Amino acid sequence: MIRIRDPQDFGAAVVFALIGAAGIYLGKDLEYGTASNMGPGYFPIILSALILVLGLGLGLKSMVVRGPRIQAIRFRPLLFIIGVVLLFGLVLEAVGLALAAVILTVASAYARRDVNLSETLLLGAGLAVFSVVVFVFALSQPLSAWWGK
Repeated sequence: MIRIRDPQDFGAAVVFALIGAAGIYLGKDLEYGTASNMGPGYFPIILSALILVLGLGLGLKSMVVRGPRIQAIRFRPLLFIIGVVLLFGLVLEAVGLALAAVILTVASAYARRDVNLSETLLLGAGLAVFSVVVFVFALSQPLSAWWGK
């Protein structure tokens, strides 16, 4: 009989395995190509296969290593993170990537009860600079760095 010693990891393994299998199934009609001439299905199938392997490995680990029980769902972080993602989508065009990143960071920090505002603002500023440098300048994505641009 199979004994699950870590229910949290086993649950995560099932989710990863399902996502990986779904990605492979949904990408099966796309042209795969080769490593030097990638088709539209190359990256999604490789990524899905890696997610599936991760899920299988985590599932095996959950049967060997003892772990904590599954805890009750905490709704505060769940609702805050979903709300912050929606907020980011709403404010991105209006205020630009830099301010949207700071707003995202500050708002998501309140998903936990003990928030250090100065630490959160420093993290937000760092994320804003990084996001603008990578997405606006390095990758030339059509995002405004600041409002009005």
